[in-house]
Amino acid sequence: MALALPVLAIAPHVQAQNLPSLGDTEREELSPVMERKLGEQIMRDIRRDRDYLDDEAVLEYLNNFGATLLAAAPEARGEAGYDYFFFAVRDSMLNAFALPGGFVGVHSGLVLAAQNESELASVVAHEIGHVSQRHIARMLGRQRQDALIPLAAMVLGALAARSSPDAAGALIMGGQGVALQRQLGFSRDAEREADRIGLEILRNAGYDTSGMISFFNRVQNASRAYNDTAPAYLRSHPLTTERMADIEARTRGQRYKQRADGLDFHLVRARLRVLQDLSAQGLREAASAFDSQLQQKTRTQIAAGKYGLAFVAMRQGATAKAKGLLQEAYAAAQGASAPVQTPLLAGLAIDIRLAANEHEEALKEAEAARAKFPLSRSISRQYADALVGSGRVDEAVNFLRDQAQLYREDPKLQDQLARAYAVQGKQALQHLALAESYALNGSLPAALEQLNIARRAPDASFYDQAMIDAREREFKARWLEQVKEGKDR
Repeated sequence: MALALPVLAIAPHVQAQNLPSLGDTEREELSPVMERKLGEQIMRDIRRDRDYLDDEAVLEYLNNFGATLLAAAPEARGEAGYDYFFFAVRDSMLNAFALPGGFVGVHSGLVLAAQNESELASVVAHEIGHVSQRHIARMLGRQRQDALIPLAAMVLGALAARSSPDAAGALIMGGQGVALQRQLGFSRDAEREADRIGLEILRNAGYDTSGMISFFNRVQNASRAYNDTAPAYLRSHPLTTERMADIEARTRGQRYKQRADGLDFHLVRARLRVLQDLSAQGLREAASAFDSQLQQKTRTQIAAGKYGLAFVAMRQGATAKAKGLLQEAYAAAQGASAPVQTPLLAGLAIDIRLAANEHEEALKEAEAARAKFPLSRSISRQYADALVGSGRVDEAVNFLRDQAQLYREDPKLQDQLARAYAVQGKQALQHLALAESYALNGSLPAALEQLNIARRAPDASFYDQAMIDAREREFKARWLEQVKEGKDR
């Protein structure tokens, strides 16, 4: 996925010495609202990419982790109050990136390379710094808003490069290829500013600020293994001697603050190691890595290794073996005085039961997990699946409808709701839910088609028809607006 995400510096090249200030008139060319809109547009395409890691447990960990950092720097949300979203992509290269409007991505390889949570926090905090200082908006300051569509097209071209080089080349034709080559990094001034913000976030959140130095040093050392090209992180985040000296100067004299890693950090790394390559060979290599990890003989490493082996066994269809390994992970993770509390272990227990078609047991596991982790959205989704699997479909529908009201921008809830309606045989409601999912994903023509199917469903009631008409008017108006915006540009 080497070409997948130069999007962290998607803006046209700007000389470092001429960065526009946040207060100048050029800033109006990309307002916070437009910045968020561009980020959402890019995210819709990234979510459709095969290497987007749409794993609920990973997403929940990353967003809880990011929320911890943001709680230490609420001003990082900016005047627009950005609702940050943290996610991962499947890629062994060390890299992370910031998109306009509060979207922050990390490569799976980077999480695996981080030796502790402070190192991971240093990278995520740095990307938060890019967003909070609106570096992309600054670099777009001299461009008009009609540059947004070509920028998104270049992102799509980069994402398409892995599966179809010819298609990618077509998207980057017409002079855009040259621009893409110049968009591999933020300016040095922007990198230093993101470092400063990131260090402040680390310090306020209670992480070890030396984690930034140790991670950057390891990335530099890793670059020696490359011949002609530097690692992706160095290409997109120029790491100069001056920049390293500045970081060391800012951390010099600060008291060392040791922070124990949470168990979830090690569990999510194990999960990502499996998800990074789900081929038969990839699963065997992950299992071998976990076997080696067990030799470290520390409680946390053993728990994470057993968790990883249980996850591998489940993916291989060996559910009985997975259950035993997960129990060993639980046993290794137990503290001296209190039972371990983590949704990652509980979630895998539910998944194993579901994979084994043990729906009643899965529901019991899910009910217990919901009692322990009432705010976990990943557990909530598993609970709904367990309800459907155990035949309690009406309860599942009621639960999912409540969840959809709480989280109105979540298309996956609408997908789950559509599946539950399908089990009930409610065709009109099924296609209405699918229409909502497509609309949330930005596919308005597909959403309108689903509404047409819902209208023709034999079980469509008068109330359903009224809802279909209302949603059709709204979706058509939004689609016409999008078409008009495209023509104006």
